[in-house]
Amino acid sequence: MKHRTALRPVAAALAAAAIAGFAAAPAVHASSHREAPTITQYPKMDGTDLYAFRSYEPGRSDFVTIVANYLPLQDAYGGPNYFTLDPDGIYEVHIDNDGDAREDLTYRFKFRYDLKNIALQVGDKTVAIPLRNAGPVNAMDASARNDAESYTVTQIRGSRTRPTAVGSLLKNTSNGASEFAKPLDNIGTKSIPDYAAYAASHVYPVTIPDCAVPGRVFVGQRREGFGVNLGEIFDLVNIPAARVIGSRSGGYNSTAGKNVTSLALELPASCITDGDPVIGVWTTASLPRSRLVSSDPLAQIIVNNNMIQVSRLGMPLVNEIVIGLKDKDRFNASEPKDDAQFAAYVTNPTLPALLEILFGTAGVQAPSAFPRSDLVAAFLTGVTGVNRQLNGVPAEMVRLNTSLPATPKGQQNSLGAAACFVDGALTVSNPGCDPAGFPNGRRPGDDVVDIELRVAMGALLPPGAGKPASAGLPYTDGVLVDDSQFDAAFPYLTTPLPGSPNGSNGLPGNPVSP
Repeated sequence: MKHRTALRPVAAALAAAAIAGFAAAPAVHASSHREAPTITQYPKMDGTDLYAFRSYEPGRSDFVTIVANYLPLQDAYGGPNYFTLDPDGIYEVHIDNDGDAREDLTYRFKFRYDLKNIALQVGDKTVAIPLRNAGPVNAMDASARNDAESYTVTQIRGSRTRPTAVGSLLKNTSNGASEFAKPLDNIGTKSIPDYAAYAASHVYPVTIPDCAVPGRVFVGQRREGFGVNLGEIFDLVNIPAARVIGSRSGGYNSTAGKNVTSLALELPASCITDGDPVIGVWTTASLPRSRLVSSDPLAQIIVNNNMIQVSRLGMPLVNEIVIGLKDKDRFNASEPKDDAQFAAYVTNPTLPALLEILFGTAGVQAPSAFPRSDLVAAFLTGVTGVNRQLNGVPAEMVRLNTSLPATPKGQQNSLGAAACFVDGALTVSNPGCDPAGFPNGRRPGDDVVDIELRVAMGALLPPGAGKPASAGLPYTDGVLVDDSQFDAAFPYLTTPLPGSPNGSNGLPGNPVSP
């Protein structure tokens, strides 16, 4: 692998990337939660967030972690069924390692659901119980589970839409098994007394086809890590101007009491690159044609075995607040190689203008440099010398330069590369400058809401060039996200909230809502 970048040009180019990614997604909203009309009909297939970053767990610096979250806004108390994934669907993580906007590697997750049908003798009849467990479950004994979810992960090289794209299975290094167990959701401490230990027993070391170094995989419920004030934001940003330009903490976090389901992979960087340290990552989900409610999505992508793509996610916030309402379903059903059709949403983003309308009396102004050809280059192709891939075909995805070292937990700046700027000028020596953060990949502790809001409103623009006088204001949604809220080891997202707020002795435990 060639390490082609040094810190100073990396930080400089990341600044340009920041401008691009942020201005293309220029407001504060939840990251791809129910972001398009059609996907609301298939919540189990709804991708919510995608993280791709150099692993910062001690001793794992040669690995890349990818976490794809699905099934948004889970209430922890959502029994008796809780939040299984769809055994009819396929969930995929795609990697483009040569910049042609086409997948070179795909990791396909396929789930299986098995009912054990535990029954009780009630009088003269044997009757099935209505619950997912008949007693406590732990890492050593799952016999009380009334059902089981398991999954396989298949690595596919080249196009995943080929009828012959069968691929090779990832296997457990300890026993050679190709099927992995998914833990129960966090029902509560009486059902699962030590959920953290129980979930940790479902982190598996895996052999990766054509790779000499094993990786790791985990699929299971995690606590939602994306913080945002959903209600006020979608009510035309119903937040007083003093709070929009105020403290980064203290705001109401609508997702604080929610969980999500994570599909996490840790892969050796050397096995997912191909001469270029920069990779592009996105995730999709597909259902059988027979399961579609109507002829939507508009532009159908047929994956092998007649599966139809219904969800797509790369950079955060794109479909909610960049893509026009008329094209949201089309975007979810599209592939990066065809993203030229959405270019106008990047060159002429609408939401900065909307924020000026909403907060103009407080002095808020939108950038006025149109068309944003610089944003097209940075947001859709990557930036030369940083995260621009060799071919650089315009396409929306998370781009990660795997040659940049990870910043350890506790030293990360949640404002990422934006912290490298003073008065719009790059200052590498600025305290907290962290070029390893978003948009060079995305870490769980990157506060993409605040970063995108500030840069959308012109914080990183050079003087002139349509930069408004209000560009330097400290815009925020008031919900702080940083690395202290996450674990220091794979899969990084933390233990999900329990459905029951009571401890195992019936006394009050952790609350499930903010």
